[in-house]
Amino acid sequence: MKRFFSGRALFSQARPLFSPARPPRRILVVTLRYVGDALLTTPLIRSLKLAYPAARVDVLTGVGNAGVFAGNADVGRVIPLTSKRILNFAGLLVRLFRRYDLAISTQAGDRPLLCAVASGKISLGFVESGSPRWSWRRLALRRALDFSARQEHAVLENLRFCASLGVPPNYRVTPPFSADYTPPDEAFAVLHIKPQWRYKEWRASGWLATAAFLHAQGLRVVLTGGPKTEEMAAVGALERQLPFPVLNLSGRLSLAELGALLRAARLFIGPDTGVTHMAAAAGTPVVALFGPTDPRIWGPWPAEFALDRAPFVSVGDQRAGNVWLVQGVTGNGCMPCQREGCGGTQVSVSECLLDLPAEKIIAAARALLESGAALRNPGKLGQEVG
Repeated sequence: MKRFFSGRALFSQARPLFSPARPPRRILVVTLRYVGDALLTTPLIRSLKLAYPAARVDVLTGVGNAGVFAGNADVGRVIPLTSKRILNFAGLLVRLFRRYDLAISTQAGDRPLLCAVASGKISLGFVESGSPRWSWRRLALRRALDFSARQEHAVLENLRFCASLGVPPNYRVTPPFSADYTPPDEAFAVLHIKPQWRYKEWRASGWLATAAFLHAQGLRVVLTGGPKTEEMAAVGALERQLPFPVLNLSGRLSLAELGALLRAARLFIGPDTGVTHMAAAAGTPVVALFGPTDPRIWGPWPAEFALDRAPFVSVGDQRAGNVWLVQGVTGNGCMPCQREGCGGTQVSVSECLLDLPAEKIIAAARALLESGAALRNPGKLGQEVG
């Protein structure tokens, strides 16, 4: 099947797998990686639900990602993958065997593909570009989409499955949400300082300067973070260095509660992490700090962005909709290198982020606070801002 990157072009070329008289009644979407990956499948899930409103769309995901779909009306059931042991995994495949009319793997690995193939009477999935024509992955799937290192934005990649089904794409990312959580009743800004991997970290002195700026603007500073010991320790250390009181919610919120907090925030500032994607999807003004990761592929998808092309280009500070993306700085022009830090490992540092001046983040934050409600309108693609 010829590959197109435009959702509308794909849709126009599609040959439907299901007839209007016999649409799928049960659909499974498989996403087994990280929180951000799971969140960026929600436009595909929304597209499926709009095309097949009578169908139940379930999600198979890692147990730590289940909260990503909390409050999502498009999702019928979340099936957590609680163990990767062979016997447990085999038991899961047996329980799911042919229970779904359609199953889609949004990753090219063996495990998610096996889940889709076993679960669906019709299965779709990604395979690595260049894999042999007669590989088991291509033979087992009804339709296989080539996935390469030079992919488009993750949202657009997932929406390519709409083309195989002959259904129109929907571009909205749906963040988790809890109606039972009550955010602070004062104006506040959220700082999420600790990503999962060290190579995405910014330096503590930059966060201290940014927090001081927000405090000077009359905003309550709220610190968020996950429940891991290292993450909570880093947030606590930053809190102790600040000369004014802040609200430290690290490790205290579920993803659904965090989604409700982000929706109420005046501003969010965070690194390249799943929580930053959540804030962007919630429509909150966002300053996103990017280093070695290519924003054309992994930039936060703005809340109202509905174009069939990436919101951001690969290089430069830029704004799209409610998201202001600030890229790290380096003298050798190596960004985005797509490496896991300068040392090539997840625990190495990225000099482009370490050298990022706090003044650039503060300038972006100031501009977003001054823009106000206008941020909910989509911005120009790749609009340079600095």
